[in-house]
Amino acid sequence: MSETLHLEDLTPGRRFRLGTLQVSAAGIAAFAAEFDPQPFHLDAAAARLSPFGGLAASGWHTAALTMRLLVRDLPLAGGIVGLGLDVLRWPAPVRPGDTLSAEVEVLEARPSRSRPGSGVVKLRVTTRQQDGKTVQEMVPNLIVPSRSA
Repeated sequence: MSETLHLEDLTPGRRFRLGTLQVSAAGIAAFAAEFDPQPFHLDAAAARLSPFGGLAASGWHTAALTMRLLVRDLPLAGGIVGLGLDVLRWPAPVRPGDTLSAEVEVLEARPSRSRPGSGVVKLRVTTRQQDGKTVQEMVPNLIVPSRSA
């Protein structure tokens, strides 16, 4: 998508399909080593003995990958500026070799009461593996400029 999206473009029910990202074992380990150094994210042998039954990406890594998809493929005016999350959950693990994609649905959009020229937009962002299994669900609230801003 090349057009920059403003508040007026984000009507409830509108959907956007974002592109894909490939997940590697090295990427999982590098993220975990810096931000979530637990054995099931760092070591395949230890991960086999964990509740995951194998190497799994940190949920925070999944969130960061989803953010990359949003920034790359959802051209919101002013960027992706969050006001908070209503929901963040990881119903299934992300594994090495997975290809992630995301879909965005606009749930609500309204003018801001405190920031003239902007609005608050609530989205549902669903991140899935290549087989369609959901690996992350989040409902962020964003501040988005209107065209008149």
